[in-house]
Amino acid sequence: MKRFKYRLDTVLDYKIQVLDNLKSEHAVIMQSVNKKEEQITGLTRELIGYEAGFDELKETGATIENFRLFDLCIGRMEEMIDTEKEHLKVLQKQEDAKKKEVIEAKVDTSRYEKLKDKKYIEYQKAVAKAEEAFIEEFVSNTAMQIKRQQSG
Repeated sequence: MKRFKYRLDTVLDYKIQVLDNLKSEHAVIMQSVNKKEEQITGLTRELIGYEAGFDELKETGATIENFRLFDLCIGRMEEMIDTEKEHLKVLQKQEDAKKKEVIEAKVDTSRYEKLKDKKYIEYQKAVAKAEEAFIEEFVSNTAMQIKRQQSG
């Protein structure tokens, strides 16, 4: 019997390639999300530093200009953090969308893989059946030859 050949192998290969590409794109977006989170954490640490400096300044006393300077720095840091959080939300939405694409591609690919497995099992059954028929025919022919030799 001929070797197993899945006629949709090229489609399966294409689906796997698409899935791999989507996984790569998802990884890039996840890396951007992680970097943005780290950036926000860094800005938050900086803000905490300004707030601690401002609290220290309040206790020791300073000029109005220094108070105003700290107030401006703290306000600006809060604005920057809010802006970066908005960017993070956009990145997270992109990540969610890409994740859905990856899941859809995985489901699609697994359909073709399951179909291939099913076809391979059918092929194995057909091979076993053909081998069984061959063996039966061989045994039958051998038995006939033995009978002929014994009769003749």
